Amino acid sequence: MCGRFSLNKTGDDLADNFLLRSTPPVMPRYNIAPTQPLTTVIATAEEPEPHFDFLQWGLIPSWAKDSAIGSRMINARAETVAEKPSFRAAFKRRRCLILADGFYEWETISGRKTKQPHYIFLKEHAPFAFAGLWEHWSDPTSGSELQTCTILTTAANELMEPIHNRMPVILAPEDYGAWLDPDYYQPQALQEMLRPYDDGAMERYPVSTVVNKPQNDSPDCLEPLDTATDELVKA
Repeated sequence: MCGRFSLNKTGDDLADNFLLRSTPPVMPRYNIAPTQPLTTVIATAEEPEPHFDFLQWGLIPSWAKDSAIGSRMINARAETVAEKPSFRAAFKRRRCLILADGFYEWETISGRKTKQPHYIFLKEHAPFAFAGLWEHWSDPTSGSELQTCTILTTAANELMEPIHNRMPVILAPEDYGAWLDPDYYQPQALQEMLRPYDDGAMERYPVSTVVNKPQNDSPDCLEPLDTATDELVKA
């Protein structure tokens, strides 16, 4: 799964990397957590040019009666996304890029009560895009509206397998256009985009359990852990 990630890039960096006409008004984030706003790129029938938007993490299907369901829908399995009632409509017409420059995963270690967090990123430290889906939801009681999203996951690559059997889908840049196009729906071609990312292009290292608390959103979350001396590794 993917439950935390970072986006420590300037708006200009993101505009350049994702060919945006305007600069996203972003601040450095080191520990992005569910229910928080995410920096995304979307395209719609009304605005076909890809543009940035802020979407709340945790997809709320349009038919949901209660927004609480969103906290349970931060991820969607790539293998079943075309059939699941919660995601299939968004998979057809509302796909998005969720911008990041690294993510966290927790490793279960025998004999330890606390899981060991790891930070995973691209070797060149470039920003990248998770494959995402988004939905528009209106509260049937108050009429308030929310735009929410989920991150797709797939089988782990060799880098991730020792930590977890799943990983977020990182899209290849050449797939951005088709993935964002609301008029494009070729299920087999879209499914082929949702593959594990090349492990040779990625790196990881253990980090402190300071990242376990969402309120800790500082560069400390990214600091490599000295596994020989740091007591948190032995906790």
